[in-house]
Amino acid sequence: MAPATNSSSPSAHIPLGSALRFWLKLGCISFGGPAGQIAIMHRELVETRRWISEKRYLHALNYCMVLPGPEAQQLATYLGWLMHGTVGGIAAGALFVLPSLVLLIALSWLYLAFGQVPVVAALFYGVKAAVVALVLHAAWRLGNRTLKRAPLIGIALAAFVALFFFDAPFPAIIAVAALIGWWLRASLGNAASAHGASANAPAGDHPNAVIDDNTPTPPHARWNLARCLRLGAIGVGLWLLAMLVLLVTVGWSHTLTQMGWFFSKAAMVTFGGAYAALPYVYDAAVEHFHWLTAAQMIDGLALGETTPGPLIMIVAFVAYIGGVGNEVVAGNSFASGALAACVVTFFTFLPSFIFILAGAPFIESTRNDLRLVAPLTAITAAVVGVIAKLALVLAWHVWWPGASMSAPFAVSFEWPAAALTVAASIALMRYQVGVIWVIAACGAAGVAIKLFA
Repeated sequence: MAPATNSSSPSAHIPLGSALRFWLKLGCISFGGPAGQIAIMHRELVETRRWISEKRYLHALNYCMVLPGPEAQQLATYLGWLMHGTVGGIAAGALFVLPSLVLLIALSWLYLAFGQVPVVAALFYGVKAAVVALVLHAAWRLGNRTLKRAPLIGIALAAFVALFFFDAPFPAIIAVAALIGWWLRASLGNAASAHGASANAPAGDHPNAVIDDNTPTPPHARWNLARCLRLGAIGVGLWLLAMLVLLVTVGWSHTLTQMGWFFSKAAMVTFGGAYAALPYVYDAAVEHFHWLTAAQMIDGLALGETTPGPLIMIVAFVAYIGGVGNEVVAGNSFASGALAACVVTFFTFLPSFIFILAGAPFIESTRNDLRLVAPLTAITAAVVGVIAKLALVLAWHVWWPGASMSAPFAVSFEWPAAALTVAASIALMRYQVGVIWVIAACGAAGVAIKLFA
């Protein structure tokens, strides 16, 4: 018998325990990056369980696509919130992240302990080449979807030039792109609406969902200014409390405080998902703070690609390596890394919870407003250039390992690594081979090249 769709409290038909078990399962199996994670949620929630209708799912997805931060984690938070209110949203978002946090802490420890073992080093040789291809594929895929008009192509090229040749700060590029989008809002808004975010999700028609197209909006999801301000204030208060604890206990210049401050900023300006955040994180973590090396950053990205959860969880690896290197807990390397990873995860994901829990009811009603769509479309175009710059930098480090800015091509060219990158790119773009298979194949090839060639 089909579930009723006229209840004013749809969550009454979805047991909270069943939802919690699903969100934990999702956190453990969500491989494949944002696209794969969004597809898993669609298959499970829309097609299999029928907890939510196609239109309600796409409605949530469209909102999450225009927010800064990890859209798949935000979508999980949104759907959990829609079904079970604030408790459901917090549980869904947290369970989506926690398994990957635990796994990355363990893998980071193993990486530092055994990363120099010949077979492990050979494995990473091949995986690094695959990582370059994955970033190129991300730029290609986003550009294919976004760069539909000449102004958008120009914005992407300008962002690339500004970053690569002039080392422009990432937030400034985002701000300028938003201003250009506002100025060109008539044409860019129409372009965006022609190929909206709904194109990223599978189509389907599944009537009689628990939360169906015509199910009344539950009370907790209706717009209420006082509630929005209250939830926003709680979120900001948690951030201030956490920063105050760090300031009082370790001081402003301490590694943990600097990590908390930086990743709070990163969470607010990284439109376009994890690949948009990575160049900003790379510049700060490698070039400015020296929390880890460029080679370690690429290794961390490889680990992030092969573990479940949002790809932006690479920040846990960055923090772990930085925490160990700066010995944030005197005399205990593992505690240093684990504490830094937890601190950074908190500051990275807190804004996403605030965006959903406080802002969703109002922002949903304005998501088709050209005043919002056009600037966000321009920002997405700029992100294509940003990701392309990251791919070029990663390729340089992988193909010319050991090179420096003063002598960028002084060392020998690693043609096997370049060949693996080309092969991986063809597999991803031409034959649409899964990410895990590409990484596994390149890792095996790296072992063969380094140990048996």
